[in-house]
Amino acid sequence: MKISVKGLAVASGILWGVAMLVMGLANLIWGSYGQEFLQTMASVYPGYHATRSVAEVIVGTLYGAVDGLIAGAVFAWLYNQFAKPSV
Repeated sequence: MKISVKGLAVASGILWGVAMLVMGLANLIWGSYGQEFLQTMASVYPGYHATRSVAEVIVGTLYGAVDGLIAGAVFAWLYNQFAKPSV
């Protein structure tokens, strides 16, 4: 059985983008909430800083969506490569 590369890529991109959005918004509302997570993501995503601003929430959300999209596509592609039926 094969996995849809496009389907998993889009689903992963949405999931990780929403996770970054929710965490960023929660940090805007409740000052220190998720600060360590956001600092970790800032060390991974160049140009993203774990400061409390709407602009950084948007940047983090976009980075998360693109990162999730790429990771989901790579995962589905790899799965399909290894799941090929043996002849």
